[in-house]
Amino acid sequence: MAGHGTDAYPHGGDRQGGDRLGGLPTCGRDGEGRDVHPHGAERLCEAGDRLYARAIRRGRVSREEAEAVPCLVELALLHPDPDDMCWLVPTSPLEVMTRLLRGVHEEVSASQARVGTAVTAVEWYAGLGGDRVQPAAEGAAIRVLDGLPRIRAAMDQATEACTTEVLTVQPGGIRREDELNEGLHRAMEMRRRGVRMRDLYTHVARHGQGLHTYMELMGDAAEARTLDEVVERLILFDRTVAFIPANADRTMALEIRHPALVEYLVTVFERLWRLGVPFTAALPSTGIEGITHRERSIAALLAEGHQDAVVAERLGISVRTCRAHIARLSETLGAASRTQLGVRIAQAGLDCPPRTGHSGEPSPPTALSTAVVPTPAPAPAPASAPESPTGR
Repeated sequence: MAGHGTDAYPHGGDRQGGDRLGGLPTCGRDGEGRDVHPHGAERLCEAGDRLYARAIRRGRVSREEAEAVPCLVELALLHPDPDDMCWLVPTSPLEVMTRLLRGVHEEVSASQARVGTAVTAVEWYAGLGGDRVQPAAEGAAIRVLDGLPRIRAAMDQATEACTTEVLTVQPGGIRREDELNEGLHRAMEMRRRGVRMRDLYTHVARHGQGLHTYMELMGDAAEARTLDEVVERLILFDRTVAFIPANADRTMALEIRHPALVEYLVTVFERLWRLGVPFTAALPSTGIEGITHRERSIAALLAEGHQDAVVAERLGISVRTCRAHIARLSETLGAASRTQLGVRIAQAGLDCPPRTGHSGEPSPPTALSTAVVPTPAPAPAPASAPESPTGR
């Protein structure tokens, strides 16, 4: 490494013998001729020092150069360039510093000697950065945020940096007022800066007073639309960074900055937005007397073969509410069992979601959907109770 002698390395080990700080041998070959690199990021071998420093100066190195120093890839100091897989790009020194300090914090009780070693390594990595200021997430196309505090901190940082637009998809049913109040201060601050907000909800969210109050407070800075069902939670800032859940209970999240991935998520949002019904407009008629918009959505999902619990989850309602709608749907269509209900749904043309034209109005009903559904003649009472239309 240009400008560094042996004594300048942060690990200070003896290159010809074992590492006198950690007792580990230096990189070389074992008895079978395989490369051995028994060290961590705080004690790079001499070849690793040179190649990592070269990668920092040039911005990337070829895979061929890195083959002789596998420790850099194993320690995640080099990773594939998304734009050209034949090249490897370095992890920023500041991010390496963060990793080192986190690891030292967890192990300090077991080995106090490592603290001084890691601090020396951090100073060396910081020197590689020079006077150039590098953000913590530089070069990280996808970052895993583990825990609600880290998620909130990253969201707050993205909110403060946002200058033009926020796009969100909010699944589930009626939005709780405490959830809306938690993010209200961020939204009001962005409104003050002139940031525009567009939000997608399920139709069920229309029934919550909290959302109506929130939209009134935001005024013309926010616009909302609703759909029968939406994708999992998605938040996009300035079309440059996106946040999505990384597990079922949403205690982990992914922060995505890769341009291609962010653009893909923006496209998904825009296509859902075009299908949505404006929050201030009434839901379109189903075109079938006695069938509500929600019941038509339930009928379409039942026709696809979904169980009550799945239908309820996708539409953002409780299973109990879902079954109550199924019971009313069965009564309206004159179905005495689930099997018969499936037949009636198909006969009435309810086995697919309602189609909407450019104006948002439903397409004209077909002859089948407007036909009167025949009511079957009363059958003799069976020996056992008939199947409940609510599935209970």
